[in-house]
Amino acid sequence: MSTQWKYLVVGLKTTLMGSFKTEALQEELDKQGRLGWELVNVVHATPTVSSPTLIFKKAQ
Repeated sequence: MSTQWKYLVVGLKTTLMGSFKTEALQEELDKQGRLGWELVNVVHATPTVSSPTLIFKKAQ
């Protein structure tokens, strides 16, 4: 039987200039890790999204 996954997508808040605090990133990673989520990808700026998007997964 194959493992089924749940996914979580979290947008990291940025400043008006498009930067973000590394402390905020660390906080979000720690928070989701405590909840059992594993980071699998980070999507950086695209033409329509300026803030990094974190993608997590965990087994159902």
